[in-house]
Amino acid sequence: MKGLYARIAFAFIGIASGVLLISTIAFIVETHYHFSLYQHQAKDMNLSSPTFDTHFEQALVQSVLWSAILGILLSVLLSLFVAKRITAPLIHMKKVAERMAKGELNARSTVIGNDELADLGGSLNHLAEQLLKQEQLRKTMTADVAHELRTPLATLKSHMEAMIDGVWTPTPERLESCYEEIERLRFLVGDLEQLSEVESPNFKLQKRHQDVSLAIKQCVEASKAAFVQKGVHLEFVEGPSVFVEIDRQRFGQIMTNLLSNALKFTAKGGHIKIWMKEEQNKVVIGVADTGSGIKASELPYVFERFYRGEKSRSRKTGGAGIGLSIVKAIVDAHEGEIQIKSKEGQGTEVVVNFNIYKE
Repeated sequence: MKGLYARIAFAFIGIASGVLLISTIAFIVETHYHFSLYQHQAKDMNLSSPTFDTHFEQALVQSVLWSAILGILLSVLLSLFVAKRITAPLIHMKKVAERMAKGELNARSTVIGNDELADLGGSLNHLAEQLLKQEQLRKTMTADVAHELRTPLATLKSHMEAMIDGVWTPTPERLESCYEEIERLRFLVGDLEQLSEVESPNFKLQKRHQDVSLAIKQCVEASKAAFVQKGVHLEFVEGPSVFVEIDRQRFGQIMTNLLSNALKFTAKGGHIKIWMKEEQNKVVIGVADTGSGIKASELPYVFERFYRGEKSRSRKTGGAGIGLSIVKAIVDAHEGEIQIKSKEGQGTEVVVNFNIYKE
């Protein structure tokens, strides 16, 4: 930043000094020219006074030179002051950025005024807040992954040790319990693979213009058995045939995850409704349930990976918290939008929209 300070100072000094020097030289040249002209005319008219003319010209030139020197000194001081005032906030922001780079994500820049430098300081503070938020989410995700892996592994280990030591007899029921824990690990790894795939830079959609109503209907039919088994009513309010540019397989993932989430948090006797409508060159799809709902304080984080409002991590009340992260990633890849509205104890509604295909 010292280089920037020096460049700004030298630029101001050079401009001010250059203007003063050019003005001084022009004034001296013009003054000398006109005195020479005056002396020549006065000599022709026998009015010449060489001593007076010489002293007057010297006094005039010297006063101009002193004015130029004082002006240059003043311009140097003012340039240094202005350059310092301009670069001081930048130096401060540089130090804040260096502290952030060292891990001090609580460092903040002091924002004064309402100019471009203040906007830059505000942007730096916003960046720090986002980095702090991402760091907290990263730590939470690491802890959650460890928890999700530790629980089934600990269960499997204890069961295997009991069987090896002869404490337990390997009955079909106990083997089935071990199998369930293995399945839990398999589903977790599968979810992580899906999320990694859709967030990869090389991820590409195989888009085709598809009838979205028909696609939803097929997903509903494929999911009905789980809803019947739990005793939750599933309703699809079928809309008109609307064609959208979607990847049929990935769209199926969106609907499957949304329906699975709704089913997990809806008790027996509850109701889940799927609806769709055409609105301003978009098709809008909603999945609404009468489940437990989500706290308002938790809504901003529901699309973060491994985030779950229910902290016990029980598989009876929820999964690993990756489903909605996968849904959002796929919706974003389709250049669509997803929103979630919920009220604790009254249910949740997820709304997704896609651009309508135009021939």
